Amino acid sequence: MVFNNASKVQALDALSGRERAVAGKFAAGMTYREIGEALFIAPTTVRTHLAAIYEKLGVRTKIGLAAYFAGASSGQPARSLSGAPPVLAIFPIECLNSEERWRRFADGLSSDITIDLARYAGLPVIAFHTMKSLGSKPADFAADGKALGVTYFVSGQLRADDQRIRLTIELADARSGVSLWRERYDRPVEDIFALQDSLTESIINVFAGSYGTLATVGRNAVRRKPPASLRAYDLYLLALEKHTTSSRASNAEAIRLFSRALELDPTFANAWAELAYAYSIEACNGFGDDMLTSIENWRTAAENALRLDPTDSCAHACLGDLRACLGDLEGAERAHRHALEHGSNHAGILTLLAGSKALVVGDPVEAIPLIERAMRLNPLAPPWYFGIQGRILFVAGRHGQAIAALRRSSRESPDVLMFLALSHAAMGEANEAARATARLRAEFPGFSVERFIAGHPVTNRNALLAIRRAAELAKLP
Repeated sequence: MVFNNASKVQALDALSGRERAVAGKFAAGMTYREIGEALFIAPTTVRTHLAAIYEKLGVRTKIGLAAYFAGASSGQPARSLSGAPPVLAIFPIECLNSEERWRRFADGLSSDITIDLARYAGLPVIAFHTMKSLGSKPADFAADGKALGVTYFVSGQLRADDQRIRLTIELADARSGVSLWRERYDRPVEDIFALQDSLTESIINVFAGSYGTLATVGRNAVRRKPPASLRAYDLYLLALEKHTTSSRASNAEAIRLFSRALELDPTFANAWAELAYAYSIEACNGFGDDMLTSIENWRTAAENALRLDPTDSCAHACLGDLRACLGDLEGAERAHRHALEHGSNHAGILTLLAGSKALVVGDPVEAIPLIERAMRLNPLAPPWYFGIQGRILFVAGRHGQAIAALRRSSRESPDVLMFLALSHAAMGEANEAARATARLRAEFPGFSVERFIAGHPVTNRNALLAIRRAAELAKLP
């Protein structure tokens, strides 16, 4: 059955929100059980939804469903829908050892990377078993790759002995075959399952996130396009880059770009989640004209994200801070637990949760191992990681280390300047504290410590006392 773009959009509109969520996850390679757990429904219900989805979309196989979501008509070159992100295919990792245990290890690693990339990078990823049935090398994939609308593919080779394992991973452009990124991982062979988890986590966090390889490659391509041709996913990538600096101007531009992406594709769950985060920054830093309006926009965006994707860990983390802001501390802890469940290996989510444990709800002592793990998982840590690390170290009383971390963050953000002033003041460094305070007053006249406390919010008692005590020393507004 052949569809043009208009008929595809019409057919997709016929799906319910739940059917769309089920279809997207199944096309990305998740099993009935995994989809059921993610959406809190029984596997039999998943099967019933899929039967209805196949009938409505006119497809008969998982490959057809993946192709449909990639925007490809049967046997024709792929065309993305207005909001569709690029499609990723991961070849089964080639095992260069003859031992069966290493072949099983390579398959398990390929499957884990496939599932986690779909979850954390927010990209459609062709199912592992589909890829395994299509061949083990990129050269075998040319015709099927066009049919499925694949944009990038990942391939790898594994060598192992009783002492060490060496894994080489490469990202390439599916159309040209040009290598875009390549890395080699060497690990000692110890607990085989811990080794598999470690390799999966490392690869996912290099690929995923706003500063990850896929986002960087995508942004570089977007900048070569004329503005009028930008799609929802293109705008989303540009917004993520603005989002990470947390200055007033960049945050406003991020909100504009995320909103524009959502005009083109209102079902873009990741864009709603990141928009919620941008509004939370607006609220706690006093970037908006009215904090209550910022909070209401924050709430709407987070709820829309979770309505579209109940497993979005960023949306759960944002919702947790929002609930604390509204006085619902039990609801905040519950949302943060969901964020950790769905993003336990995602460095960005661990960083957000570490900041929330230090200032919002939970045990601030638990924040330090969380942020340290996030830094290990993501060697490309963007500046905002260090801003959150600085505030965590301040609350822990490690003021010198807090200053070192904050200096690696973006000092265009008022909260970074505030914690610099607080940390210097706590160390008795009055001149340095005064300089940070003067800059904060000059560049952000509408900012105040109490506004930050109310809008973040800061509800952990020890954090609250430490901030207010140091703010008096620093003579902060």
